Amino acid sequence: MTDSDDTILEFLRETGAAFSKRGIQVNFENRGVKVSYSTIKRRLEHLENADLIECVEEKGGYYEITDLGKQYLEGELDAEDLERD
Repeated sequence: MTDSDDTILEFLRETGAAFSKRGIQVNFENRGVKVSYSTIKRRLEHLENADLIECVEEKGGYYEITDLGKQYLEGELDAEDLERD
């Protein structure tokens, strides 16, 4: 898990909404968060593989945090247990 992973998960939990990769990037830019689009794209794949987020609309690629992702942010899960990449 990386700082970018935590930033993405915290954003999705805070908003309670599903966002596309580009939507996440635009929101980060508006908030002054320095995470590139390529990093967002790469880390979303990792987070989805770890079941911390899910793609809720295949065609548009909208992602939202899962209950497992929320548990991770609450410290109920160890990051080492989630590493699959």
